[in-house]
Amino acid sequence: MKDWTGNKRSAHAMIGSSVGALGVRQEHDYYATDPNALTSLLRMKELPKVVYECACGAGHLAEVLVENGHSVVATDLVHRGYGVGGVDFLKVERLPEDCNCILTNPPYKFTMEFIEHSLELLPEGGEAIFLLNVNALSGKARYERFYKRGVLKEVFVFPRRVQCAKNGDFASQNGSAVNYAWFVFEKGFCGSTVLHWL
Repeated sequence: MKDWTGNKRSAHAMIGSSVGALGVRQEHDYYATDPNALTSLLRMKELPKVVYECACGAGHLAEVLVENGHSVVATDLVHRGYGVGGVDFLKVERLPEDCNCILTNPPYKFTMEFIEHSLELLPEGGEAIFLLNVNALSGKARYERFYKRGVLKEVFVFPRRVQCAKNGDFASQNGSAVNYAWFVFEKGFCGSTVLHWL
């Protein structure tokens, strides 16, 4: 007896996947991050003084860094009232002065490109810190391009769901079906990845 009335897109929506989900993703993949996600990380990890937030949106993460005494350079492809707009991170040729840390919640469809470009820009020992779906730990392409090289130094996993709001509209969000973690890639690092719980 058939008891399923949905389709493939319904299944993707149920498991929190954006692939084929019923809703349409925001045009430029703008999903603002709950500031508490970064506050939790800062309790466990000390960041450098200067941080480049290269997909800053409306400044939800950048403001947490500023409030915690960091000097932040904030840019985004689309200007959303914060930082400098019209900057395509994948075309940036050099980091801001004295900067050896990039931190952001990158656009989902360009995650691997953001990691790769960050590692190209950073000096040895510099860190690229990205909020990613925990599922980013798996996948043959990611393994071959990054994990096999040993540049993934740390992963900070949230035991609870983190809110990422489409278009920055937290008021209309009813929860999250995605499990997130902070991924710390260090240029030049070649070792075992350490897992932390936030």
